[in-house]
Amino acid sequence: MLKIICLWLSLTPLWAQAQSGVLASEPWAFKLTPSFYATAQEHNALDLNLRANNGPHALWVGQYQRGNEFQQTRTGYEYTANFDWGQMVPSLQAASGGFAGGSLNFQIGKPVFLIAGLGRTNLRNYYNLNFDPNDAITLGLGTHLGNGHQVSLFTVKDNRLATDQVVTHALWYWAASARDHWSLDVAYKEGRSSAGEARVTGRSASVTYDHHPTFVRLAYDEKVNFSADNQTRVSVGLRF
Repeated sequence: MLKIICLWLSLTPLWAQAQSGVLASEPWAFKLTPSFYATAQEHNALDLNLRANNGPHALWVGQYQRGNEFQQTRTGYEYTANFDWGQMVPSLQAASGGFAGGSLNFQIGKPVFLIAGLGRTNLRNYYNLNFDPNDAITLGLGTHLGNGHQVSLFTVKDNRLATDQVVTHALWYWAASARDHWSLDVAYKEGRSSAGEARVTGRSASVTYDHHPTFVRLAYDEKVNFSADNQTRVSVGLRF
């Protein structure tokens, strides 16, 4: 994993310089996030994710390891395009084992905005660290409330695999100061792990405290990824 990260760090600035003189002149900002996952009826798992941002560009590489049962290396790219009417964010993902996927998300309007998105994969084996359906549509609303507060309500719904998976999120974000940010994400899910399986329902909650350059996130997720198991997650991070 260390070799992968070092190679990626060495090649990313060169690729950026080749793509854009503007991009090459901007500093890179990195975020390293180790996470621990404790799931009922499974071995504990670890994940290490490194993300790099340069202006509207974001690249990441990660490694997920669950005992000797399963491991997966992943990478991706995301571009954030800002317009007078809002924001558009296309992204691409790939992972070992042949997985590939992509998404296109929008925020339209200010200060109240529409949230809309579409995701698609090639259906290869993938441990979903987003904990929402990947082959899905996203619809919702959000607003900026002033004093650093932002709230949104949105639903992510499977529209491809006949699982009836639906996850509805209520998200609150607060920039308390230049260095201190809080966020709370509560969600309700219902659906099947795959077509024909028993239907499950569950709730989840995660809270994040960001004191730049460090942050910590705690989460509890019932019926994680529409399985029969509950999961507790702890993440810490460092920006540099």
